[in-house]
Amino acid sequence: MTKILVLEDEASIRSFILVNLKRHNFEIVEAASGEEALEKLDGTIDIALLDVMLPGISGFEVCKRAREQYPSLGIIMLTAKGQEENKIEGLELGADDYIVKPFSPKELLARINALVRRLNVADKQKDTQDNQIVSGKFVILQDERKLLKDGKEIELTPIEFTLVKYFMENANKAVHRDEILNNVWGYNYVGDFKIVDVNIRRIRQKIEDDPSNPKYIEKVWGYGYRWWGGGE
Repeated sequence: MTKILVLEDEASIRSFILVNLKRHNFEIVEAASGEEALEKLDGTIDIALLDVMLPGISGFEVCKRAREQYPSLGIIMLTAKGQEENKIEGLELGADDYIVKPFSPKELLARINALVRRLNVADKQKDTQDNQIVSGKFVILQDERKLLKDGKEIELTPIEFTLVKYFMENANKAVHRDEILNNVWGYNYVGDFKIVDVNIRRIRQKIEDDPSNPKYIEKVWGYGYRWWGGGE
């Protein structure tokens, strides 16, 4: 059973979320503050649903600490309508996705189920594949869910790993952002290209020698991106 931490300080919204998730057999851990969420967060949590605007420790800070402690944790941010910077900041801190308030039970479940599928696919790949993907300085160890550059491990979130794996499987090919969304986030993903761009920016910070002058993930203007693992 998938275990979800729900961080929301407004009791009515938290109750709305809990009722809908319990109805679909998710195990729920609830928190009304960032401090409480950090106390309850542990390795048994599969997904954290984090409100951004909170008294005390913000959802952003919880996201940052959670990502540092639990790299494989799925994280979805709850952001206010029209506050574009909230979406981007959450993604840059390691969130996998975001939902804009107000949202319907259908959208909430769709986002959570999509993330659950991605996490489960990762587990299945870990169980069934033991081959490597090699591209220039980079090696993906599929059975261990690791990315190596020059033999040194680079720590990635689940989404970042899936994105790099997709790029390496399509090395030297220009990939449209629609293709990236469909293959990494899923065909039914309701969102925009910002989630692709922010995740690529995050990955560049980790893999590039000079992130301001990237040579491994190139931008194809007006189209998408190209992985050039050789970097030459």
